[in-house]
Amino acid sequence: MSSGNEQQRAGRGDAAPPEQLALIREAVRKAKSPRAKPRTWRGAELAKELPVARVLVDKGVLHLDRYFDYAVPEELDEAARPGVRVRVRFGAGGRNVREGRREGGGLIDGFLVERVAESDYPGALAALAQVVSPEPVLSPELLGLARAVADRYAGSVADVLQLAVPPRHARAEAIEMGAPPPPPAAPDPGSWRRYGRGAEFLRSLASGGAPRAVWTALPGPQWAEEIARAVQATLASGRGALVVVPAGRPAARVDAALRGLLGEGQHALLTADAGQERRYREWLAVRRGSVRAAVGTRAAMFAPVHNLGLVVIWDDGDASHSDDNAPFPHVREVLELRASRDKCAFLLGSWSCTVEAAQLVESGWAAPLVADREQVRAAAPLVRTVGDGDLARDEAARAARLPTLAWEIVRDGLRHGPVLVQVPRRGYVPRMACAQCRAPARCRHCAGPLAAQETGELRCGWCGREETAWRCPECGGFRLRAQVVGARRTAEELGRAFPAVPVRTSGREQVLDTVPGTPALVVSTPGAEPVAEGGYAAALLLDGWAMLGRPDLRAGEDALRRWIDAGALVRPQSAGGTVVVVAEPTLRPVQALVRWDPVGHATRELAERAELGFPPVSRMAAVSGTAEALAGFLGGAELPPDAEVLGPVPLPAAEAGRQRRAGGPPPGEEWERALIRVPPGSGAALAAALKTAQAARTARGGNDAVRIRIDPPDIG
Repeated sequence: MSSGNEQQRAGRGDAAPPEQLALIREAVRKAKSPRAKPRTWRGAELAKELPVARVLVDKGVLHLDRYFDYAVPEELDEAARPGVRVRVRFGAGGRNVREGRREGGGLIDGFLVERVAESDYPGALAALAQVVSPEPVLSPELLGLARAVADRYAGSVADVLQLAVPPRHARAEAIEMGAPPPPPAAPDPGSWRRYGRGAEFLRSLASGGAPRAVWTALPGPQWAEEIARAVQATLASGRGALVVVPAGRPAARVDAALRGLLGEGQHALLTADAGQERRYREWLAVRRGSVRAAVGTRAAMFAPVHNLGLVVIWDDGDASHSDDNAPFPHVREVLELRASRDKCAFLLGSWSCTVEAAQLVESGWAAPLVADREQVRAAAPLVRTVGDGDLARDEAARAARLPTLAWEIVRDGLRHGPVLVQVPRRGYVPRMACAQCRAPARCRHCAGPLAAQETGELRCGWCGREETAWRCPECGGFRLRAQVVGARRTAEELGRAFPAVPVRTSGREQVLDTVPGTPALVVSTPGAEPVAEGGYAAALLLDGWAMLGRPDLRAGEDALRRWIDAGALVRPQSAGGTVVVVAEPTLRPVQALVRWDPVGHATRELAERAELGFPPVSRMAAVSGTAEALAGFLGGAELPPDAEVLGPVPLPAAEAGRQRRAGGPPPGEEWERALIRVPPGSGAALAAALKTAQAARTARGGNDAVRIRIDPPDIG
């Protein structure tokens, strides 16, 4: 009886007597409801053949990173196949044994790895509690890959499988899927002919070969179609293909290119935007072999493609390719493992070139796939620079934040189409500096950075106090300028300068996918640049010094990559496309942009890092935690004899109300970080030593968290 009915009866004054309510309650108690499967299977017969199941429990702690044996009840014999999801009792201890079976413990999830006849464990075994699904989602190939990734990154297999196997959705599992479509015909090379060995690369894929290439793509939108042609060539050989891109927007472009070349039903799209049911359904289509190609974002690097013949990663320098959950695997490294384990082709593509990509070429593991200089000059826009000397002589630049050349390029570009303006930070005016000497403006009370609010007042970013009479302690000046002006403020300034032109912004609040080819100003943060129909007429890359001045080993490489990614959306020089970068023209990344030579920049960076012993030539691990926990961990770790410990040094405290950085300390805690560096050839020994030390620490019940990250993307 519902509460609503009871209220209606009470309003009419004919409520049921107490005796009648007691009878109803007693009837409910005695009612026979479907009973769940027994938790301990006490007295149940065991399976006649292979009565022991080896289970990988989903605990995610290093000292439990092994298999546990469970008894298989006869009722679960048929469903308990290797690879299925199961639920088991864990943590009961050896004393709680009845009738030869271990009982008690909490129910946790796991994967059934294999069935064996006997157990190596001498005591009593607990029984499998439940087979969650008959779908064998964990194949031996995926388990082997997960183990290799866990060993490389000093993590647990359970943590890797959380990234590799999506959550179950029962309705998706119930859908029947047919056989894969027949292989398509080998594609015409098309725009791959622009590259010296592009057509040869496609012919090798179509004939069943396994070439490995680092591909420096020419500017323009053809990259998605070129990836699709490589996938088609692989499918033509009867093998499968996997493409991993950094975000949903490029995934949609590759998806559209594949549908245009192959039609519907030839590939799966694996992105988080699709929702849990659709993503699991697409993943099942790949696992069951109904499709032989998959395109997706980071988690798709583990997609179980049958007979894998090609793995592709686009824009490996994008931070989205590095997972923020333990053990922090990078897509590039995982796909390298898959290419080596499956003996398949490997294609790393980008408009730019990372130092890691240059190392793959220099080591001979992969071959370069580049266009000649004539093709580069024909496809790239004209790049012009504005340095400090130009700004000092420019009256307009001293009064406003855009130099005269930038205004002229914007004005001329708007006559022919949209103009892209890239700003390196989000927000209104994040930080302020002296307009005369550029010294950072800091609070007089706590030395925190001063920031301008939308209301015009000046407040400290640390203590929140308002500053009404600021004066520069270096030069005595009292005028302020924005160190880095955000997208909204830039849009306002450009809107006032060009009142008849629409201004669009693309950033954290709203990321635009495309914009029409009509005149407009498009203000964007790096990575959020929309694609313009027909390409942008011009692009302004503002505040380059702020991107180059970051205290990070990758500052120059990242700045060049972001500039080239924006410049690749601009029309070629022959069509009037122009890029203006506001940065010192003598700096190496700026010179590489002017020449459109990302490979040369990456090669020189690699040589310098090899001389100094920096990654990726050396292997490095970052270990962070409280001072006491970090000291105890380093004291107990048996590091390789050639390991060098740098630090520890304090980590920046997490600001209240802001998103916590990956690997950073929790709010209110003070952490330190140590870097451990080893020469080439000792990376596996370093990972094994750190994993052993962490496992021993967790087994002893260490409460203070210590985080380990192999090859951290940001080392300062």
